[in-house]
Amino acid sequence: MQRTIKKHLAAYLAIFAIAAAPFTAFAQTRIERPKNKYKVADDVKLGDDNARKIEQQFPILNDREATRYVSQVGERLVAAIPSQFREPAFDYRFEIVNASDINAFALPGGPMFVNRGMIEAAKNEGEMAGVMAHEISHVALRHATAQATKQGSLGNQLGVIGLILGGAILGGEAGAQLGALGATAWMTKYSREYETQADTLGAQIMAQAGYDPRDLANMFRTIQAQSKGGAPEWLSSHPDPGNRYEKIMREAEMLNVNPRPSNEREFRRVQERLRALPPARTMAEIEKGAQGSGAGANPTAGGVYSSRVPYPSRTSRRYSGLAEVSIPSNWKAFESNGSVQFAPEGAYGKDGITRGAMIGVFRGNGDLSRDAQAYVNQILDSNNYLRQRTRFRDAYLGNYQGYVTTLSGQSPITRATESVAVYMAYDDNNNFVYLVTVVPSGESSRYSAAFNRMLSTFQTGR
Repeated sequence: MQRTIKKHLAAYLAIFAIAAAPFTAFAQTRIERPKNKYKVADDVKLGDDNARKIEQQFPILNDREATRYVSQVGERLVAAIPSQFREPAFDYRFEIVNASDINAFALPGGPMFVNRGMIEAAKNEGEMAGVMAHEISHVALRHATAQATKQGSLGNQLGVIGLILGGAILGGEAGAQLGALGATAWMTKYSREYETQADTLGAQIMAQAGYDPRDLANMFRTIQAQSKGGAPEWLSSHPDPGNRYEKIMREAEMLNVNPRPSNEREFRRVQERLRALPPARTMAEIEKGAQGSGAGANPTAGGVYSSRVPYPSRTSRRYSGLAEVSIPSNWKAFESNGSVQFAPEGAYGKDGITRGAMIGVFRGNGDLSRDAQAYVNQILDSNNYLRQRTRFRDAYLGNYQGYVTTLSGQSPITRATESVAVYMAYDDNNNFVYLVTVVPSGESSRYSAAFNRMLSTFQTGR
């Protein structure tokens, strides 16, 4: 399928990180949201539109136990957000990035991504919760769209954030240059003010949730100790507003901590579980790997298209990776973050596949029909010769009940009408899963047995 599905990260990322606190106390600092001309729905849309792109581009850690634990801590903190900063439309959700850097970042509207390295480095649950409370504060105070209000353009503001992330994660000449040169300068423009706000509100949220706000302050010293003499990683995206440790400690003195013990035993168990995994790469290593393969490049790019493509073999083999599925034994697998493509010789090249299939898995947003249409729109945006020909119909992907729709159009590669079927569902872990089949319409009958075998054997282990 031409250009496959581009994994652009025009991610409208609010990369902030670290803070904590509640709102019970004697004379806690008063916080007001910055001026913001954008609607709450704008924050929500930015987060929803880009969360799945991040899940496709980042090495998300698919560990149910660790993710469940981090989500429980996150939900406890969200419940402690002061009423004046609560937005029913916001969907706070939490995932772990398999990166060793001590960091975390959040999207407008609630999606949050916590680095594995931060969890491993924290000395206790309170320090981890402090980082998360800081991120929650940035979201609750709507700092991303507030900064866009300052600059007068939502597109420009969030575009810069996307370039920062693109340079850090995806590589690519333009992205790397703009990301490396623009990140510190852009964040410094406003982040001292907003970082102080997030530190203060974060401390208040922590106290209300039953955590000691001093753990947030202590996390900065933990980060310093882990930096091994170099500049701490978080400074690149979270400039120090000045006297940070002292300010948080002063705020903590004004706060009453609600009596609620943290779950240190589970924190230690999850921490040990993560430390027992193979070492995580740094963001720099992730970037280097992406540059080495061509940032955002299609993994099928090394192939040569042919007009004489062998039909699917009658024998099959079991593919086990992102998901498990039976594929024709004469098909190759081409993996990338969040997805894998399958195609025979002559059916793949720099613009994707002309015959074969692709599967993918990423975190669902809780509304299958919405996720399904968003994914189909992503395919149509990346392959402008295709048109959606049918409405969603009920269908099964393995044992998962979901939808199917068909797309078609004249392929720029084969010059034949291309038939595309898109199967989508939620798996048992509430992940959005899909299987897309691609074939010239005139050859459909030759591929139907292979496609049906993939449909019936599909399953995920996540």
